[in-house]
Amino acid sequence: MVRRVALVLLAFFALSAQRDPVLVPEVSQHKIELQQGFTGTTLLLFGAVLGPDGVREDNPYDVIVVLRGPSQQIRLREKQQIGGIWMNADALDFRSAPSYFAVAANRPIEDIVDDRTAAIFEFGTDFIQLSPSGMIDPEEQARFRDGLVDLRQRQGLYKQNFNGVTLREGVLYQARISLPSNVQVGTYTAETFAVSDGRVVASAIAEVEVEKVGFERFVEAAAQYWSLFYGLIAISLSVGMGWVAGRLFAMI
Repeated sequence: MVRRVALVLLAFFALSAQRDPVLVPEVSQHKIELQQGFTGTTLLLFGAVLGPDGVREDNPYDVIVVLRGPSQQIRLREKQQIGGIWMNADALDFRSAPSYFAVAANRPIEDIVDDRTAAIFEFGTDFIQLSPSGMIDPEEQARFRDGLVDLRQRQGLYKQNFNGVTLREGVLYQARISLPSNVQVGTYTAETFAVSDGRVVASAIAEVEVEKVGFERFVEAAAQYWSLFYGLIAISLSVGMGWVAGRLFAMI
C-alpha cells in the first residue's frame, strides 16, 4: 500500500506540468477470489488529481467514483393480489442492468453537477441506465425501474455514499466501497471523475476481476462445459440422499 501511494505521489510530481488535469487511479485489490466462506470485502479506491499548476485554492476539484459490475439481462416481475392470492402479474425485461453499482463522492451530487450531467455519467442510483426492451409506457417503466433499484439496494448490490470520498489538500483522494458476499463474477470497472465548476474535466478507469476459485470454480465449470455430466451427478446425488434419508427415518 505504501509503495502504491509513493507511485501516485511520484506521478503527481512528474506530471504536474501537464496542461490538462490528469487522474491517476489505483485500487487496493485487482483480483477478488470467491470461495467457500466468502463474506464480502471492502475495496479501497485512491489516487491523485493532477492539475496543470497543482490544485488552486480558489478552484479545488470534486471527485466522484463509480464502481460498476458486469451488465446482465434481467426480467423483473411484479406481484399483485388476485382473488386473495399473490401472483406474478406484469413483467418487464431489462437488456443491460449492472449486477453491481456503487457511487461515492466528496459531497452531494446536486452540489457538484446538474441533473443532465449526472444522467450522462450515471452519478447515482437515480441515474442508472437500465435499457428496457420493447415499447413501454414511461410510468410503467419508471415503476419497474424503481422496483429493481429498491430490490438491489436491499440486497446490498446498489448503493451510494455522497460523503464517501475523502480529499486531502484537494489532490489525493480515497474512497472505501464494500462488496457483499452475493456479488457476481466478472470484470468490475472503477471509474473516477474529477469535476470543476460543474464540468467533468478528467476521468480514468481501474479494473477489478472477481472470480470463483476452488470447489466453487469446479462446480461452475462443470455446469457450463459438461452440463450433461453435471446434471446426471446432481440427479444421482438427490436420489441417493433421498434414499438414505428414507432409510434413516424407517429405522427410527
